[in-house]
Amino acid sequence: MTTSDGATVRPAATHVLKCWPDSFRAIASGRKRFEVRRDDRGGFAVGDLLHLDEWDPAMGRYTGDVVLCRVDYVLDRHALPLADAVGEGYAVLSITAVRVVDA
Repeated sequence: MTTSDGATVRPAATHVLKCWPDSFRAIASGRKRFEVRRDDRGGFAVGDLLHLDEWDPAMGRYTGDVVLCRVDYVLDRHALPLADAVGEGYAVLSITAVRVVDA
């Protein structure tokens, strides 16, 4: 798809990701509005969705709880004066929880 000025726009992607309990609860409640992730799945973009599955490491299984988040901003690590603060291959995302699904 292209915009009126000829720029290419890709459709929003959904990234299905594992999320540990403390982080999951903070995101689901709205207290945590950012996420740092390995960027090894083809890149994150504004408008993408994160499908975060709560993972219980003590039990070694998913809990069945899910939070869906919209990506509102992707930090460009190369625009930072301290680019090394965000490791190569990682993305810092501003997110908004849009739906919580309890098992």
